[in-house]
Amino acid sequence: METNNTHKHSQSIANFAAIKTAIANNEQALLKELIADQAIPELEKSYLLDLVGLRNDPAILKIIKDIPVEK
Repeated sequence: METNNTHKHSQSIANFAAIKTAIANNEQALLKELIADQAIPELEKSYLLDLVGLRNDPAILKIIKDIPVEK
């Protein structure tokens, strides 16, 4: 049986993968929807900033920079 914590972790991994795909496909609207005022760990945000840096897209970069970091 899957625990609630395991389910949240699975959703988190799936959401993170979807965020990476949205960045790769330059889907700004989808990216904003996936993030939806959620905080993410600092390490994940750093990774996403590095990923956006490869694309050199200022609009996507601003979206990622605006993501709050989990405390």
